[in-house]
Amino acid sequence: MTGLARRGLEAFLKRKAAPPSESRETMTLPDGTEIALRIRRHPTARRLTLRLAPDGSEVRVTIPRWAPFSEARAFALSRTEWLAGQRRAVPQRAPVMPGSTVAYRGRALAIEWQALLPRRPAILGNTIRVGGPAEGIEQRLRRWLESEALALCGTDLAYFCDIACQPVPDLRLSRAQRRWGSCSSSGTVRINWRLVMAPDHVRRSVVAHEVAHLVHFDHSPAFHALLAQIYDGDIAEADRWLKRHGRTLHAAFG
Repeated sequence: MTGLARRGLEAFLKRKAAPPSESRETMTLPDGTEIALRIRRHPTARRLTLRLAPDGSEVRVTIPRWAPFSEARAFALSRTEWLAGQRRAVPQRAPVMPGSTVAYRGRALAIEWQALLPRRPAILGNTIRVGGPAEGIEQRLRRWLESEALALCGTDLAYFCDIACQPVPDLRLSRAQRRWGSCSSSGTVRINWRLVMAPDHVRRSVVAHEVAHLVHFDHSPAFHALLAQIYDGDIAEADRWLKRHGRTLHAAFG
């Protein structure tokens, strides 16, 4: 057997011997509701973590590489009462249509649609006006909110980087269901576009958090000291808002 063939065989056997990284099953909650259960191995996980998807569609368990799926399954089944309570707290899907409302920078704006209005949404008082075909309203509003999020977060990022004496990094919008912001080792900052629907101070607190990570890639005392230095608001209050109301930002737009 040639060296190349041997390496290929070794790689095949290694893949075959490696345990599967993910399992998708179903489980039953105390009220009889069947819900998807997703178990995923993560290379850096040190313990089992359990959470409910923001939209309540599935239970997610993250486990270390060495943990068996059976342990994760038992862990989820032992927390069914908690999961049922969390699922009851998930906001109902909010329709995005004429006559309903959409959140923008902490305000609830009534959606006013007329086919002959400009397709680009525009705020007028406590309404947001949009034209074009009725079946595209949700997509047009979402694209507009994402463009607003990018502009606002870009301003926030430049502001906090100036205070922190850091060059302004690349900014990307995120559609993550669990994280509001992230900062990669390469310096790219990602902010969840849905924060454009939250009050300004909440969005800005997340951006400031990620700017502090540009200097301290951890949650050390030095990180928190820098965050307190650059953010001109109440971090604890912004965190409380996200904890209490963050799920509501996932009610609209799927």
